[in-house]
Amino acid sequence: MTIASTQATQHGFAPLAIARIKGAQRANKLAVYMLYVAMVAFILFGTIASIKMFHDNTLLYWLYFKLPYLLIALTIPITLYNAFIIYRYRLSQTSMVIMTIGVSALVLIGGLIFADTAWLGLSCWLGVAFLFKSNFKRFFDFLAAEQAATPTVEQ
Repeated sequence: MTIASTQATQHGFAPLAIARIKGAQRANKLAVYMLYVAMVAFILFGTIASIKMFHDNTLLYWLYFKLPYLLIALTIPITLYNAFIIYRYRLSQTSMVIMTIGVSALVLIGGLIFADTAWLGLSCWLGVAFLFKSNFKRFFDFLAAEQAATPTVEQ
């Protein structure tokens, strides 16, 4: 008997796979929090920068304009890792993962090359992180429902 066959599985997923998926879910949670901070920074510093007294403040302008872009850009590697985990363990349809990553990358690169802007491409990456959040939630809800429906065998 091999080691893999003696390990308990949850609906066909090995414990190592579950651990990796939980780690990706935690990483995605961090990315979502960073996106929330980016949105709050944009709103807060944009509001403050619109006050006439702060029109010439370069630090405030940087916090309003560059900080949200930086925070969203920092989530891209996390999102790519999550896409790999979701693709690897088939937590979503392959075409959905490829389409979301492909369109987001294409819009970001195209915007940077042809339009000299990044806001549209980075807004695409916002949506990808939230899509993956729902994928992880549905997967763990499925495992919880499967575990609740399975009767326990006492020895």
